[in-house]
Formats: sequence, structure tokens, C-alpha cells
Amino acid sequence: MAAREALTRNQICVLERLEASAGPLSAYTLLDQLREQGFRAPLQVYRALDTLIKGGFVHRLESLNAFVACAEPHDHSHDMTAFAICDRCGQVVEMSDHEVGEQLDHWVRSTGFAAKKAVIEFRGTCARCLAEAA
Repeated sequence: MAAREALTRNQICVLERLEASAGPLSAYTLLDQLREQGFRAPLQVYRALDTLIKGGFVHRLESLNAFVACAEPHDHSHDMTAFAICDRCGQVVEMSDHEVGEQLDHWVRSTGFAAKKAVIEFRGTCARCLAEAA
């Protein structure tokens, strides 16, 4: 993970907004929420997000076209991250396991495919929402 101290003001604003959020946020939602901090154009948000993703601070949820702050500092070098996304409340749980990543990488390489990254998204209902529905 890159050093937080090296981030620009815009990157810090975007990261702090994602860290404070109860769920994933789209780039346009971020733009709307950051207008008071001087954000005027989507490009400002997308540039900040790009750097934050490359630095290991933020993940993009492909199925939602939205972003979440990385749950905790961990090793991103294995390039495999999984997310459990609750369809009811929007809660996102990030999971990362080096051994699972290695196994998946081996499986994919055995087909002759060269993967750059893997993002697995599980969609369903979280434990809290299941308990409330019972």
C-alpha cells in the first residue's frame, strides 16, 4: 500500500469520503458530496480514484460501478480480492486470501490464460438483513 502522506488534497478528500460512507459510492455521488470542497468536474474525482486504486486504498466494485475504501491494510500483491455485497442494505465486506488467490491463479494459468487481476463479487443478503427478515 502506498503512503497516505503522498496523497494530494483531492485524493485525501475522496478517500475520506469513501472511508466515512456506509456503502459503496459512484463517482458522481462522490462529486456531488465533494462540491463544497471545490470539486467541480467528474475528471477530478476519476483522477483521484485512479490513483487511490493504484495505491491500494480503494477498490472498484465492477457490478455496481461504484467504489469502496479498502477495508484494512493488507497485501494486494496477489491481485485477488472478493466482495460480499448485500442487495438489501448495500453493506460490502472485503475478503482477501493469498492461498485462494494462488489456487485461482493456478487454475486460470492452466488454461493458458494470463490474468492481470481477479475481482470476485458475491451478491446476496448479509447476516444482519437475514436476521431482521426472520
